Amino acid sequence: MKALILVGGFGTRLRPLTLSFPKPLVDFANKPMILHQIEALKEVGVTEVVLAINYRPEVMINFLKDFEDKLGITITCSQETEPLGTAGPLALARDKLADGSGEPFFVLNSDVISEYPFAELIEFHKSHGGEATIMVTKVDEPSKYGVVVMEEATGRVDRFVEKPKIFVGNKINAGIYLLNPSVLDRIELRPTSIEKEVFPQIAADQKLYAMVLPGFWMDVGQPRDYITGLRLYLDSLRKKSAARLATGAHVVGNVLVHESAKIGEGCLIGPDVAIGPGCIVEDGVRLSRCTVMRGVRIKKHTCISNSIIGWHSTVGQWARIENMTILGEDVHVCDEVYSNGGVVLPHKEIKSSILKPEIVM
Repeated sequence: MKALILVGGFGTRLRPLTLSFPKPLVDFANKPMILHQIEALKEVGVTEVVLAINYRPEVMINFLKDFEDKLGITITCSQETEPLGTAGPLALARDKLADGSGEPFFVLNSDVISEYPFAELIEFHKSHGGEATIMVTKVDEPSKYGVVVMEEATGRVDRFVEKPKIFVGNKINAGIYLLNPSVLDRIELRPTSIEKEVFPQIAADQKLYAMVLPGFWMDVGQPRDYITGLRLYLDSLRKKSAARLATGAHVVGNVLVHESAKIGEGCLIGPDVAIGPGCIVEDGVRLSRCTVMRGVRIKKHTCISNSIIGWHSTVGQWARIENMTILGEDVHVCDEVYSNGGVVLPHKEIKSSILKPEIVM
């Protein structure tokens, strides 16, 4: 089987992290976002993953070469010269996806984090005999999204309603699809939307089905959702393989610590924290609801909450970092500095406090 991952463009909503790496390579729970997807695809027998990309493909390919060998899976790029939306890239990669076997292929949005129930998706797709299956997830506020109206008993999709004013349902497109190769015949090579143009057409032919995604789902393409996504992911990890989470007197709730990270005396870590490879957390540090990426040093008695600390940054002693502060790569925060929602571009030194949310260039 094959899979196409829609990588797309610049990842502007996750800046300043995406100024250093393309968005799919930004760490989430201590490994690049896209690797969560590739590993799950490999588990259900996918042998080739195509990345639809229009930004810095060479960075992606060089990075993923290592994983090709480790996972025993082929990873190739299909490069757009102009943005082609969410359906155009399928037409562009047609030769890679339609190999004459008639097997369905996966399409994934690269921002989506979930438990990836691909085996169940394959089974459901084969059972209904339609042309395409989309995964849907239930949300509390459907009025913010495009809602999928479907028959509960069979899963057949009736129609799509964009940002409904009155309640029509609470299921939205989760950005995970399994499509028969015949779907490619419906897509022209031009900028086009799979959600707004292709799927409604298949639904009108009564050949589109939806499966409700079990477990959690989050689009982690922006900082607040990234932090929420980490909480949901760690909750899921607690249920599935709790042994991977940290334990000890200094740990509260779900915490993921890379084995090469060092944590000092008298710290309090958690809940919902990920600490990456090679990090050094000195004595008396308090961390909650945050991600600390590879090679970061956090000095004594600092408090960090609801924030993302980018690669190889340092945070000085007695500093306080909170309220969706995001430090880009290699940022240095001096001792006793306070940051309230500062968004700091890479390679900066912060000597004075950031009292209200702002971008520091």
